[in-house]
Amino acid sequence: MRLPSWLAHHLAALRALLVFTVLLGLAYPLVFVGVAKLPGISERSGNPLLIGQSFGDDSKYFQSRPSAAGDGYDPTSTAASNLGPESVIDAPDAPSLLTQVCTRSLAVGRLEGVDGSRPYCTADGVGAVLAVFHRDGLTGPVTRAVAVNGPAFLATYQGVPVEPGPADTTGAVITPIRGDAPAEPAVPADAVTASGSGLDPHISPAYAALQVARVARERGLDPERVRELISEHTDGRALGFMGEPGVNVLALNLALDGR
Repeated sequence: MRLPSWLAHHLAALRALLVFTVLLGLAYPLVFVGVAKLPGISERSGNPLLIGQSFGDDSKYFQSRPSAAGDGYDPTSTAASNLGPESVIDAPDAPSLLTQVCTRSLAVGRLEGVDGSRPYCTADGVGAVLAVFHRDGLTGPVTRAVAVNGPAFLATYQGVPVEPGPADTTGAVITPIRGDAPAEPAVPADAVTASGSGLDPHISPAYAALQVARVARERGLDPERVRELISEHTDGRALGFMGEPGVNVLALNLALDGR
């Protein structure tokens, strides 16, 4: 006997539900539990060094990357900032992602004694962004230009005086300004951006190398010895090919303390 079409559809949906429940609710978790038991992985599964932490402003320690988890490295609030490339205009109570990057880069530059300037950042560490108004809406001659994130960082833009912000940007073309900062900043990207989890204990080898001179000076160590410790606490790519090498900051700082 042929089943009614509505009943056949419901039975098909039920079968799909059961199949995916077995695959994703049972098989998938069990596979990962099995992988976690493999030699070389099981030893690390309960390792507290897999969660990063902040080292404040103590200059004798390697600094971690920023964290957006709670007040920073809060395991109960693991999260990213959810800000993306289009976050370039500051709100009254929340700086844009661009301004956060600019501010952090200047701070790291001062700490490490390098140039902290970046493209699309002002010398004061905010996003270099203009709201540009055109005569014909989105096209035509420029009639007005406003530095939306604060003081005017340019005298003029296409012959029009730049006004300080903030301002109503309705009808304007939001225009980041490149500036004269080097294309390859001295401060690496992971020094100014948070990880997706907010708990990552790793930084790039480039960011670790930037901090060698300061840490060696503060601890009275030979910089070469500090570089050796960095090498000893650098993890390779996952499975040999995924991701990039990373330096475990927490393990490295514990090693520096002799613990």
